[in-house]
Amino acid sequence: MKILIAPDSFKDSLSAKKVAESIRRGIIHELPDADIKMLPLADGGEGTVNALVDATHGRTIEVAVVDPLRRKIMAKYGLLGDGRTAVIEMAAASGIELLKPTERNPWLTTSFGTGQMIRDALDKGCRKIIIGIGGSATNDGGVGMAMALGIKFLTSKGIETGYGGGELSGIAKINVSELDERIRDTEVLVACDVTNPLTGVRGASQVYGPQKGADQDMVLQLDNNLKHLAGLVNKQLGKDVEDIPGAGAAGGLGAGLVAFFDARLMKGFEIIRQVTQLDKAVEWADLVITGEGKIDVQTQYGKTPMGVAGVAKKYDKPVIALAGTLGEGYQELYSLGFDAIVSILDKPVTLNEALINAPHLLERCARSAIRLFLLK
Repeated sequence: MKILIAPDSFKDSLSAKKVAESIRRGIIHELPDADIKMLPLADGGEGTVNALVDATHGRTIEVAVVDPLRRKIMAKYGLLGDGRTAVIEMAAASGIELLKPTERNPWLTTSFGTGQMIRDALDKGCRKIIIGIGGSATNDGGVGMAMALGIKFLTSKGIETGYGGGELSGIAKINVSELDERIRDTEVLVACDVTNPLTGVRGASQVYGPQKGADQDMVLQLDNNLKHLAGLVNKQLGKDVEDIPGAGAAGGLGAGLVAFFDARLMKGFEIIRQVTQLDKAVEWADLVITGEGKIDVQTQYGKTPMGVAGVAKKYDKPVIALAGTLGEGYQELYSLGFDAIVSILDKPVTLNEALINAPHLLERCARSAIRLFLLK
């Protein structure tokens, strides 16, 4: 029997690769001769770098960058197995988790470090760059990122503006003459599962600004600043980015990537699907096993197990999902392509116990799932 194991990570417990390995051990115990293929996955958010590096037999690169407050740090990104594709999580350089709660201030924070990672990937010869843009600390419309690649943002007096969302209102001219030429020959794909526009009540500032440290007055100012930036981009670069779905992601980084690098915003899982050649692997398999730490009604909205189930149904392949825990409404997923959804927990345990014992629990659950599948 040919079995594809294609899980996401179990958050705070196991990487997608370790999840796949645990499931594999359980299967082998029951089916020693099974032909097994492991394909660790992600949905474009946290864990995407590790998943794609593992799936393509790539490697991790560490580079010196600046954090959202321009302090020097080391950040990691992935170089995939083809040697020409980089996968970057902007949160590694410009993420909110890099700051203490008292340091969060989108008026000052910059996405410059994300641009430094992109530049390093270009230096490594990459001509395809995948960027996950969740978890940002910034609200600068991607201006900091663009600065790191050579674009100059000038005041009416021809002076370069400073860093952060508070500086956007002073921009009078966007000078792209010194933009790194290599970016023009590079395909930039952005993993973006939110549909927020750049400005307005659903925009970057009003929806996400408060969690990044903005009070209500700052939120309104930041929103006006992004509107000003969008107007300049439209007038000077000929690109209307203000209302693009996803433009407001990561403090407007979605808009900036489109405006400055001609990037394409895509659902995170769809990018992962393409890079890992998931369809080809599913078509090969007789059975598909996926999983994630928690499966509930929200799983249907862009999460890895739902994506895997959708591909499995396309090729009429049975699909089993293993979950650390089952949440409210998970039964609704049966009508969307899952054949079985199973919790790895078989008795009440504390969260700490579940996290510690996850490899063993997954292995044992996989054994049971295979035995039940063979009864059909």
